[in-house]
Amino acid sequence: MSSTEWAAQALQSFEAVVQSTAGFRVREGQRRMAEQVAQTFSQAQLGKLEDDDALPQRAIAVVQAGTGVGKSLAYSVPAIAMALARGTRVLISTATVALQEQLVHKDLPALAARMEQPFQFALAKGRGRYVCKLKLERLAGGGAAGPGGDGDLPDGDLPDDDLFADEEAEQRGKRPRHESEARMKFYASMADALATSEWDGDRDTLATPPEPEAWSPVAAEASSCTGKHCPVFNQCTYYERRKQLVAAQVIVANHDLLLSSLGARLLPELDNCLLVIDEAHHLPATALDQFACEADLSRLTWIDRLASRALRIGQLVEVEEIADIPNHAARLRAALQDAARLVMDVYGEQLRAPVPGRRQFASSLPTRARVAGGVLPEALVEPFSQAAHHAEGFLNALRAISKALRSEMRDKPDEARRLSQLYAQIGVLAPRLEAVHAGAQLLLQDAPEGAVPAAKWFTLEVEGDFIVVRAHASPVLPGNTLRNHLWSAVRGAVLTSATLTSCGQFDFFLRESGLFGDEAVTTLAVPSPFDYALQGTLVATETRAEPRDAQAFTAEMVDALLSDLALVEAGALVLFTSREQMRQAVDMLPTAMRSAVLVQNTLPRPQLLARHRERVAEGLPSIIFGMQSFGEGLDLPGRLCESLFITKLPFAPPDDPVGEARAEWLRGAGRDPFSELVVPATAIRLAQWVGRAIRTEEDRAHVYCYDKRLVRTGYGQRLLQGLPPFTLARRAAG
Repeated sequence: MSSTEWAAQALQSFEAVVQSTAGFRVREGQRRMAEQVAQTFSQAQLGKLEDDDALPQRAIAVVQAGTGVGKSLAYSVPAIAMALARGTRVLISTATVALQEQLVHKDLPALAARMEQPFQFALAKGRGRYVCKLKLERLAGGGAAGPGGDGDLPDGDLPDDDLFADEEAEQRGKRPRHESEARMKFYASMADALATSEWDGDRDTLATPPEPEAWSPVAAEASSCTGKHCPVFNQCTYYERRKQLVAAQVIVANHDLLLSSLGARLLPELDNCLLVIDEAHHLPATALDQFACEADLSRLTWIDRLASRALRIGQLVEVEEIADIPNHAARLRAALQDAARLVMDVYGEQLRAPVPGRRQFASSLPTRARVAGGVLPEALVEPFSQAAHHAEGFLNALRAISKALRSEMRDKPDEARRLSQLYAQIGVLAPRLEAVHAGAQLLLQDAPEGAVPAAKWFTLEVEGDFIVVRAHASPVLPGNTLRNHLWSAVRGAVLTSATLTSCGQFDFFLRESGLFGDEAVTTLAVPSPFDYALQGTLVATETRAEPRDAQAFTAEMVDALLSDLALVEAGALVLFTSREQMRQAVDMLPTAMRSAVLVQNTLPRPQLLARHRERVAEGLPSIIFGMQSFGEGLDLPGRLCESLFITKLPFAPPDDPVGEARAEWLRGAGRDPFSELVVPATAIRLAQWVGRAIRTEEDRAHVYCYDKRLVRTGYGQRLLQGLPPFTLARRAAG
């Protein structure tokens, strides 16, 4: 079948689904998007080519689909129909759990019932979302040796999962007995629920989500997993879900998993599947997070403990390489101690300086010192070089032990349980050691002439009685990272979101995502079907105080905000740019209004939104106070959000070290970081925030912005170009 025929067939499938859906109206923009998706995926050459020397044809579409277009249907049906016709699979990646749940529990089941050809779908999660039954078995039994325990390890030795518990005890004092008992009861209840099939081993299906410190000791990890050699492999929740993924034609994942599993064969091979990236505006930030490094330079007792454990287990399996472990461990610890001391010598003044505007209760938050120009001071090169060298040697010894254990498992299947426990104890050593190794390498990396250096910085933080110094490093350009690691493997992809253009142009997103100048890329902007001028009004309130004068502006803004909130009769959402700003607004609330306001983090998000819906349904005013996370992915149609209040333009925090490093590089190249970076990024964020207001064709809403820069500055006019065409009303505060 030709690419033209594939595209036509996929579009026919889309039209058939639309026609078979009762009460569904054909939307011109949605059909245009579906047509682009079909065309893009039909052009991509997938799998192995007949001519090994030929370059495969790639096809990538970047589609901005305004609110109300119905983008999930527009990409799902053509992609699935195309995959079934071509004998391949669809991988859909999202940024938020909310969209994943919508796809898996609502959209895809509805499509499976309506599409002519049957298909299976599955949700892919990282291994750490599932319980390791072997770890749980140990901890539910108190970690004692016994059936399945560690007969080869001395009595009183910590179980593998509590490898770092001694370090925690040093820092925080021993955990109170009642806390330890409660933790053991929690693990026992999990084990019982698993045994009776009341729970399936998925963290997200627990009635009460556990705290990270309680979940971490029982979470499955690649580094401590022996796979098919594990004695409970046949009952492993993670591998059961892997089987579902293999059988599915459509897999839903998130951006973190997409990037972290590159080359790991967890997800479909990117050169032989159709990739859809929804909520694509999050992809660049996810890429930076994924490839950033961090290393603790202060709390180092884990190194000696790892060495002791590795030596003991290495002797059991007769690994020669363990002879080098004592030297590597001692030299690594000394190098990191030297690094911490020298960091304080070089950057101590900055790290000890109080942070302007920080309230007393936040004094334990970390202070930061960035490495100017990304060039590590000469004094720090030697200790980090030593750390990188000895961490690598230590890791090589651990890999030798792991390899020997795997060989033993193959040769002695009857001892799989004991050997798996030993393997896990080696496996949990690796991630922290790998973090030190990767962090030291990136800190030492010098950028070639003309290239952008990595962002490098150090933090100082008080944790209990301890002062903790950490080293950090991160790539600066997400586009380069994505181009090298993701797009080099992808053949066919559609990236979509309601906010991919910035100030009316795709250029900023294309640069950030590594697609600028790529000949395989096509862009398409599909406008929203809503009549924004009729349905909404943007009220630009102009304060006397300058927004840069935080104290005077916040006081005047809060005064104007409270006057407007007094008029709210149904649902409203107030979006703040800082916790301090929100705190001041909460403190100034009149008594009569307090019962109507729901503040982010005072309740779990689902409960807060449920309370909001209940109050609006009862005809009462309900006002949500929230920050950045409430500015995206929140669907409050109709009366649930008749008023949206934006207290200040959502510029990125001024203390982001990666942004600072990038701005420094741009200034050094004679370019303007505010115009090139800050304004375009703010435009996308502001468009997301404003998008909370009108969710359906029947909605009516007012959007209030209290930052006069939106209407009084040149860059404000650029920001307005990226917003829906509301009717604009200007007024003075007060």
